[in-house]
Amino acid sequence: MVVKGFASALNGVSATTITVEANATTTPEFATFIIGLPDIAVKESLFRCDAAIRNSGYDPLRQKVVINLAPADIRKEGSSYDLPIAVAMLAASFQIDQENLEKYIIMGELGLDGKVLPIKGALPIAMQAMKEKFKGFILPTANAREAAIVKDIEVYGVESLKEVAAFLDNRIQLERTVVDPRGDFELAMNDYDVDFRDVQGQENIKRAMEIAAAGGHNILLFGPPGSGKTMLARRLPTIMPPLTLYEALETTKIHSVAGKLAQNASLMAVRPFRSPHHTISDVALVGGGNTPQPGEISLSHNGVLFLDELPEFKRSVLEVLRQPLEERKVTISRSRWSVEYPASFMLVSSMNPCPCGYYNHPTKTCSCAPGSVARYLSKISGPLLDRIDIHMEVMPVSHDELTSRNFGGESSEVIRNRVIKARKLQENRYQSERGIYCNALLPSNKLHVYCEIPQAGQILLKTAMQKLNLSARAHDKILKLSRTIADLAESEQIQIEHIAEAIHFRSLDREGMMG
Repeated sequence: MVVKGFASALNGVSATTITVEANATTTPEFATFIIGLPDIAVKESLFRCDAAIRNSGYDPLRQKVVINLAPADIRKEGSSYDLPIAVAMLAASFQIDQENLEKYIIMGELGLDGKVLPIKGALPIAMQAMKEKFKGFILPTANAREAAIVKDIEVYGVESLKEVAAFLDNRIQLERTVVDPRGDFELAMNDYDVDFRDVQGQENIKRAMEIAAAGGHNILLFGPPGSGKTMLARRLPTIMPPLTLYEALETTKIHSVAGKLAQNASLMAVRPFRSPHHTISDVALVGGGNTPQPGEISLSHNGVLFLDELPEFKRSVLEVLRQPLEERKVTISRSRWSVEYPASFMLVSSMNPCPCGYYNHPTKTCSCAPGSVARYLSKISGPLLDRIDIHMEVMPVSHDELTSRNFGGESSEVIRNRVIKARKLQENRYQSERGIYCNALLPSNKLHVYCEIPQAGQILLKTAMQKLNLSARAHDKILKLSRTIADLAESEQIQIEHIAEAIHFRSLDREGMMG
């Protein structure tokens, strides 16, 4: 007898429905086979399923059983097929009714005692199940709130194989998991445990961070140890515009596929902040591997990717950032498969100005050998540096500023309100431009349309390039920064003072700045 159930396979951040067919025949040979391009984890599910069936009070199969996972040309990976396989085996051996089996997507890993363990990718699986008009989705309780974000499908969280079998056999009723994603989202969208008010001094760096957030600009902070670079970077998400519901859903899907969502989590409400260690590999940063997984650049989608001690990262790791920074996505291709992950993030990086860390320090002397400062900076390639809009030197905070009773400055909420206003202006300005929603994304051939500057500003920019020996690549960056500064000032036209401030934020383009 052949019975059919349904599971799902992940491909990037989307899902494909998998048909789980079980055929049991009475022969002298007692054996179970899994076909349909399973990996080792799927093949091992036979042992987990057999133990789970026994320990759930059902009879072990004394027949020849063939399990087919279709379509057979898609590789099936991971242990989340345990539950649908076990249920199909029970139905094929007439221990449960098969009538309800085709109405549900079923996913879950099984323990030997029959307990159902968490899976990855519950949200994209639920979205695909809704598209294909399945009645419901049965999955581990730990993932139920995540899947229940999708409104038009019944989501049932379960704890054991015995519970699933009884439900499909109409012997018990499961409680449907219901969440209020919009309500949960609005409650948690400002749930940050850090604030710009905590930062003493550094007003010029706070201003640079505000401009970066308002225009979506990448930023590099360089300065001696202990000057506050990491502290400032960690507070950048608190002044970025809140996630929209669409952005939150996109971000949650990626973290769901990677298995990074907390148990019983629902929709992600705050922008991600990812800070990988400098020993990270190329694959861990960009994504991929034998079993394709999103990398750090995709996990920071709609948020911030912070690379601390930038020159300490391997050159090959930094170079893989170049294309995603331009295209806002990453495509990973192998001989048998290809997946695409979104990767629209703000790059925030920090570094010491030299190996010892005290080049250009106001009170301490640099102990580096001649030429070592330039060699240290050369670890960062020109093409990567070209994609970073703001370079700011962070100097140590004085004792008076650090111990001032006038603790902190503006709160993140106050700064964020200005950033939101600036982003609204940009959304309205670029509504007819496909793929452009902030100033940082402006291509060079659109600068003359949206970044027109007065005659006096042209003279200032020309003089700055000549006197400060600014590189040619700095020209476009200065225009984009000027446009963002004008937006923060709610000025329709770029003024000369906006250009002057933008020039100030291109420190590394100045000849001799870094040795």
